[in-house]
Amino acid sequence: MKATASTGWRIYEAREETTPPLRGTPPWKGGDKLSAATNSPPAKGEYPEGERGFLPTLRFPEFRDAGEWEKRKAGSLFAHRTTKGGQDLPIYSVTMNDGMVRRDSLDRKVDDIEDAAGNKKVCRNDIAYNMMRMWQGAMGVAPEDCLVSPAYVVLAPNKDAAPHFFQYLFKLPAMLQFLTSHSRGLTKDRLRLYFDDFAKMEFRCPTVKEQQRIADFLAAIDEHIATKTERLDSLKTHKKGLMQQLFPCEGESQPRVRFPEFGNDEQWGNVSLGEISEIKLGKMLDKQKNTTGYLLPYLNNISVRWNEVNVLDLPQMYFDDRELERFGLKSGDVVVCEGGEPGRAAVWDGHLPDLKFQKAIHRVRFNVPFEPKILVLLLESISGTPQFEMLFTGGGIKHLTGETFSRLKIPLIPVPEQKRIADCFTSLDTLITAATQELDTLKTHKKALMQQLFPAQEEVAA
Repeated sequence: MKATASTGWRIYEAREETTPPLRGTPPWKGGDKLSAATNSPPAKGEYPEGERGFLPTLRFPEFRDAGEWEKRKAGSLFAHRTTKGGQDLPIYSVTMNDGMVRRDSLDRKVDDIEDAAGNKKVCRNDIAYNMMRMWQGAMGVAPEDCLVSPAYVVLAPNKDAAPHFFQYLFKLPAMLQFLTSHSRGLTKDRLRLYFDDFAKMEFRCPTVKEQQRIADFLAAIDEHIATKTERLDSLKTHKKGLMQQLFPCEGESQPRVRFPEFGNDEQWGNVSLGEISEIKLGKMLDKQKNTTGYLLPYLNNISVRWNEVNVLDLPQMYFDDRELERFGLKSGDVVVCEGGEPGRAAVWDGHLPDLKFQKAIHRVRFNVPFEPKILVLLLESISGTPQFEMLFTGGGIKHLTGETFSRLKIPLIPVPEQKRIADCFTSLDTLITAATQELDTLKTHKKALMQQLFPAQEEVAA
C-alpha cells in the first residue's frame, strides 16, 4: 500500500516516526504535564473540573479546536432497517472477529439463515449486528448490498455517523460492557440487544469528519496488519510444504526430496526414539511435600511453544540435591509437552544453567549423534495426524506417555544431512519468529493508539 498523508501510513515506513501526526489535549492550569515522548494522559483527577471535557488524549491537528465530543443517542445516528431481501443478493453472516463475511466463505455450517425471502436486506455501509452476541462484539459494516438472517439487527447510519468509526467504537472493552448493560436476558447466553434498547443508548462521539478521519487511520493500520499476517501465513505454509518434502510421509520410508549433495547417499532407515535417547518426565508439582532444598525455576506446559521456550515469569519449586541432575536441562535437550498439545516441542539452548522441568514435560536427551532440531521438526510435521495421535492416551484430555513416546519411529538420517536440514529450517524459523514479533508489535501499537484516539474508556458511555 502506498503512503498517504490522509491515513498517517508513514509511521510504519520510517523507524523514527513511531507515533501518528496527532496532537494531545490542550494544556490545563499549572502547566503542560503531558509527556511529549509518551503522549500518556495524566493521572485521574489532575484535570480541573470542566477543563478537559470529553476529549481524546491524541487528536489530529485539523480537529484540535473542534471542542469536546458530543453526547448523542444511538437512535439519532442510526435508523432501524427492516426491509426484506430478494433472491439476487449474497448472504452474509456476522462474526465476532471478522465482522461481516460472506456465508459461503465460512468453514462452518450456519443454521440461522432462513430462505432468501425471509432474510433482511443490508445496504452497503450499514451496520449489522447479532442481537444475541452484540455484547461480545458480533457486528460489522456491510461491504456491499447483501442479505442477513432475520435474527440480526440492521442499522442504517445517517449523515452524522461514519459507520467504520462506530465499528471500532463498539469493539472497545468499555463499550462492550455498556452494550451488555443494555441487553435483556436472565443469563449471558440469553442476552439480546433489541433495536429499541440500542436506540436509547447515549455515548460520546465527534463530528462525522473526525469520525471518518479516525476510521481511515485505523483502517490503514488494519490493512498493514493484514499484509503482515499474510506474509507470516506464507512463511508457515512454505515451512509446512518443505517438511512434507524433506521428511517421509506416512507409510513411506524415504523423503520425496533430498538436498543435491546427498542425493546419491544411502537410503534412510528408521529406529524407535527410545533406542537412541533417554526420555525423562519432569518432577511432580506438590506444594505440600516440596518445601525444602533449592528454590529453582522450572518449565511447565505453557513454557514450551513450537520451536521456542518462553522463560518469562517462570514458576519455581524446591529441588533437593538428588534431583538437581535428574530434573536438570542441558543445551541440546529437547523439551516436549506431555499434555495440552501433546508433542509440542522445542530445543533448549542452555542459557539458564539452573532451569528444571515439571512432570508436564518430557526431556529427550540423545545418546547417539543426532541433531535435536530434527526431532522437533519431525514432531511438528506429524502433529495433528492419526499417525501421531494413535500414541496418545486418555479420553477427554490427551496425554503422550513416556512409554508410547519411546515407540515413535525416527528416520535414521546421516548426521551431515541432519545438520543441513536443521540449518535450513533454523533459518526459516528465524524469519517466522521475526515476522511474528513484528506483527505482535504492530497489534500492540494499534491497541495503544486506540486507547488514546478515544476518550478514557470509562468516559465513552458517560
